[in-house]
Amino acid sequence: MRQTFEELKRTALLAALRKTRLFGGLPPEDVASVVSITEVRPLKKGEYLFRQGEPARGFYVVQRGAVCVSRSAPVGREHVIRVFRAGESFAEAALMSPGGYPADARAVEPSQVLLVKKEGFLALLRSHPELGLRMLASMSLHLRTLVEQLEDLTTKDVETRLVHWLLKRCPTDHDGPVMIQLDVTKRVLASELGTVSETLSRMFGRFRQAALAKVQGRTIIIPSPCKLREFLKERLGESTFAASAGGSSLRNLPPCAG
Repeated sequence: MRQTFEELKRTALLAALRKTRLFGGLPPEDVASVVSITEVRPLKKGEYLFRQGEPARGFYVVQRGAVCVSRSAPVGREHVIRVFRAGESFAEAALMSPGGYPADARAVEPSQVLLVKKEGFLALLRSHPELGLRMLASMSLHLRTLVEQLEDLTTKDVETRLVHWLLKRCPTDHDGPVMIQLDVTKRVLASELGTVSETLSRMFGRFRQAALAKVQGRTIIIPSPCKLREFLKERLGESTFAASAGGSSLRNLPPCAG
């Protein structure tokens, strides 16, 4: 028997939610309960999903594309909090906040997000305690990211923050050339690092001269992650480097060959 459009849509939503960290381990019937209160929202590049202070309608899961969550400083400069990508959820804390969304959210490329509606989800939490625990874990992860970002901004210069950002996107099992696809604009990346586009371009110019990194359009080429790690160690010192690596992929790496 052929499925109706609504049945196909429900099946697609169920599959999308089960791929996320937030809902991945839940029983199918629990995820099905979430599907019933979920709405699909396509977004054009540059379109705002919500603005700071707007009443919270719920929280969101990125199905495809990328959404930049940011706040504007009093002087008008945008500060990127984080760019969320497929499978990641955001704005969970707004469910409990009377003040609405604490930041802006804008698609940085054509995207599609899933809105899990506030009132329906709060009702589900009362009957599904496991969902509440998962929400706490998700918000804890976001808090940890913000703390790490604040530490980067207050204890490292911009060049060091850029090297750290690049290394977190390099595999640790080999030292061959690595290509990082930049899925946001350089302006957004600069804001995420706490600087401006012009400064970021100058740093990439210096990295190119030092054979540490080369930019070709939206691709960043790292000729040798090991050389980049050694550069970071020299800037931070061995003990500070270990503390900075923390639980990330930079920790417990084999020594560079040669």
